[in-house]
Amino acid sequence: MISNRLLICLLATGLLFGCASRPINQPIAQVDLQSGYRPNLLIPKRPNNDLSTLFILSFSGGGTRAAALSYGVLEELQQTTIQVDGEQRRLIDEVDLITGVSGGSFTALAYALYGDQLFDVYEERFLKRDVQGALMWRVFNPLNWGKLLSGNYGRSELAAEYYDEILFEGATFADLLEREGPVAIATGTEISSGARLSFYQQDFDLLCSDLGSVRLSRAAATSSAVPVVLTPVTLSNYGGTCGYEYPPWVEDILAIDEHDRPAGRALARYRDMNMFQDSDRLPFVHLVDGGVSDNIGLRGVMEFLEEASLSSQYAKETGVSQLRRFVVIIVNARSDVSDDWGQRESPPGLTSQLLQSSGVPIERYSFETIELLKDRMAVMSWRRDLKIAEMRLAGATLAEAEASVPKIDTYMVEVSFDHVNDPQKRSHLKNLPTSFVLPAEDVDLLREVAGELLRQSPDYQTLLQELSGGSDE
Repeated sequence: MISNRLLICLLATGLLFGCASRPINQPIAQVDLQSGYRPNLLIPKRPNNDLSTLFILSFSGGGTRAAALSYGVLEELQQTTIQVDGEQRRLIDEVDLITGVSGGSFTALAYALYGDQLFDVYEERFLKRDVQGALMWRVFNPLNWGKLLSGNYGRSELAAEYYDEILFEGATFADLLEREGPVAIATGTEISSGARLSFYQQDFDLLCSDLGSVRLSRAAATSSAVPVVLTPVTLSNYGGTCGYEYPPWVEDILAIDEHDRPAGRALARYRDMNMFQDSDRLPFVHLVDGGVSDNIGLRGVMEFLEEASLSSQYAKETGVSQLRRFVVIIVNARSDVSDDWGQRESPPGLTSQLLQSSGVPIERYSFETIELLKDRMAVMSWRRDLKIAEMRLAGATLAEAEASVPKIDTYMVEVSFDHVNDPQKRSHLKNLPTSFVLPAEDVDLLREVAGELLRQSPDYQTLLQELSGGSDE
């Protein structure tokens, strides 16, 4: 006897194409902190890795525009060499972690999978392909209507299948465990609460789920699931069933008065973690574009630094206590589409208003995120000065105080269209659409500009000098 669901699918398509179900993320019976796709486990295993330096790339959202700009940064880092202990090294090999959102997540995940081979395949397979047109064709293809009408298989699942065909080839996060490149983390946004959920095992521990069997294509589809245009990606939540234990910083912040400003973001993250752990109330997690909660990909990094500063045990477990150098290169593909609304008496149309009302808060939030990171890096410096002053007052010599409170050098480089010198080129780049198709010449321009912006950055040049001349690797 045919079920009602199957009958609906057959009638909808008129053919026996069947119905598809969404991929189910698998549960774990017990959290194992010594296995899985965890940055604290994988980064120390990298060859020639200096544990006193944490080097992060942050790739923003922005469709193919963001994917191409971030790819251009990788190309520049690959071609740049530094001198360490008399040996030449490529700067790209110093990168420990890449965070990616939306379009930037494709470059991050693909580099983690392919390594140097990416520079031979990425243009043809993704950057210079009409990804958007291909996805639209699949949505409107009657052969796929049975899947799309099945109720639990949406346009994002269809997109993930396509991403596998053209780029990821069915690779899972377990396939990344033996790679020697940087750890790549893509992020989605839980649609009901706005909470971030990132594709690394620590966050999947909250769901009591195994990240290893999850395909990279699904992470990319999640991080780029623009609301309305694409459907949310749904994960099964088994939270609260695997013996999850909160990290040490949670106990420390709970001992702090809730109104104490410095712990505010950590407390907010703790509440999100509680939400994911309650699978009785939240048996399914519906994720959309990571840019909704963090279009720069830096919020997790900022919270990590705050959490480590609140808990010495957590700082030791994660290696923060060993850090002597913290580097972050932000690749911000922010657009700034020109309009003449202020020159006309009639207000913009409904569609324009909707697009602008969602885009403006995201860009404003991204700006605040970058500024907050600058403040956090400044705090890392003055907290050291304060501790040294306290020790001097207690009778320690300057040498004793400086030795007991090691210095952390911080470097932040932003690659942004705002820094393009040519006004016409800057305007052209800022007006490129947020889509998954661009003319080949614009893709090449974005790659070229990425390298130019890095080379002309004083902060970047200072970093190169320090890594070569002042390195303690």
